[in-house]
Amino acid sequence: MENFKFGHASALEWQAAAQSCLAQVGELTEPANLGFLYTTDLFADKLSEILNYFKQRTGITHWVGTVGMGICSLATEYFDTPAIAVMLGHFPEHSFRVFHTVHRGFKSFSRSHQAWCHQQQPLFGIVHGDPRNPRLPELILELSEQLEEGFLVGGLTSSRGDCFQISDNLTEGGLSGVLFSNEIQVATQLTQGCSIIGPRHYVTECFRNIMVRIDNRPALDVFNEEIGKELASDLEKVAGQIFAALPVIGSDTGDYVVRNIVGIDPDRKLIAIGDAVKLGMPILFARRDAKTAHDDLVKMLTHLKKRIHGLPKGGVYYSCLGRGENLFGQNSQELKTIQQFLGEFPLVGFFANGEISHQRLYGYTGVLSLFL
Repeated sequence: MENFKFGHASALEWQAAAQSCLAQVGELTEPANLGFLYTTDLFADKLSEILNYFKQRTGITHWVGTVGMGICSLATEYFDTPAIAVMLGHFPEHSFRVFHTVHRGFKSFSRSHQAWCHQQQPLFGIVHGDPRNPRLPELILELSEQLEEGFLVGGLTSSRGDCFQISDNLTEGGLSGVLFSNEIQVATQLTQGCSIIGPRHYVTECFRNIMVRIDNRPALDVFNEEIGKELASDLEKVAGQIFAALPVIGSDTGDYVVRNIVGIDPDRKLIAIGDAVKLGMPILFARRDAKTAHDDLVKMLTHLKKRIHGLPKGGVYYSCLGRGENLFGQNSQELKTIQQFLGEFPLVGFFANGEISHQRLYGYTGVLSLFL
């Protein structure tokens, strides 16, 4: 299949949305053997029926996907409305492998997939995770290591109800997805939604996820200096604007992962973040705003465009739930920017509760992957 087929639609009943998607896909003049399926969480309780419908209508047995509070397709975002996005592709026989949920460790995974991995040497995978599993960051890293530093992309399910993922059938509770052999050509890149403010600091006293002292000073004193007098005088305004940024050790691009500031104690001058804090670890602070995020998205798309030749066959995009209309405003501006720079091609994805790129779990980012 030279190019993938895709469709997306919103309707009050899932049957109408699914039929519209298939109408857009049209007749499959070439065989497809892998489907990507995303629905908004308003259809989460119908996902089993939706998946079975597409299996029966397309004859495709291998599927991956999940539900999100928002989903997306080319130039279109769906939030707070029942919607479906589907993409069908054909890959050479034995070039991909769907794997079922990894909850804690990889013994079962190794037994089922070790021979295929040894033969096909997969270097790329699309994965979905259950945000209720506290081991997901470790599982993401371990899976990448299982693939000899393989590159993973994907996201954590975002849902106000059921947290289903799809790996041929419905699953939940861990990490699942599809691996691709090294013959499948892809280009992938991450865009940050925040900009760093101030220099790098170091944690000099801490407890669990609480920073007590930074640079041998009260943590809140350092924080207030970085965010400026206006925000420091009303710390309630910090929420949603200022975040902790943890530098990625060994990165030669200045990469970092963003974590929420989950608590501030003005009396004891403590700061709590949404991750474990270790003595001596570097810490930065970052500001989130639409202009910064848009500029970085454009930078990412410009770089990707230079790496590809012509239109991609298809693509997947995993963006943070805090992006999309919650950052760029209405009218699907984030997805329209991708179309503006890269053209019209099959693209599906969702707005996640955490984004996966390479070996790490990120926040407030967008991860775009293109099949070439």
